[in-house]
Amino acid sequence: MKNKKSFTIFGILLIIIIVGGYFGIKYAKGKKENQIQEYTPEQEITDSQARQTIVSLYFLDRETGELYPEARLVDIKELINLPYEKLINLLIEGPKNEKLKKLIPDNTTILKTYTQGDCLYIDFSSDILGVEEGQKDNMINSITKTMTELTEINSVKILVDGQEGTI
Repeated sequence: MKNKKSFTIFGILLIIIIVGGYFGIKYAKGKKENQIQEYTPEQEITDSQARQTIVSLYFLDRETGELYPEARLVDIKELINLPYEKLINLLIEGPKNEKLKKLIPDNTTILKTYTQGDCLYIDFSSDILGVEEGQKDNMINSITKTMTELTEINSVKILVDGQEGTI
């Protein structure tokens, strides 16, 4: 009799544990599913925003006299076709920040750009020789730092009207 009573109590406890476990697992799964939510951005990304990238252009800081990067959003389509010319033309246009100063003289044009290995050759018009007195090194460093931001460029050679060493 005692064995029958123990067996019955054991059976009832086993059923309670199984049923309790079933509902416990079901509850835990339901709670987990409620926690997973899809992220909805506050603002949709437009096609024009998706086509832009940030580039760093180096200009002279008027206060410190050091080169300082200025970040710009540029349309990727403009960079795909002529990336070097686009970046140099942005340097020629000058900074948006009034605390920065451009170094490449106005009317300077790019005659040609090409790469040999990881070196970028930039052929400028002779207008580049009109750089302000004492700013030649800063101008060269501005061009070099800007262009070596591109992963494929590790060095820059500047030519003037096709001639090396004239700047």
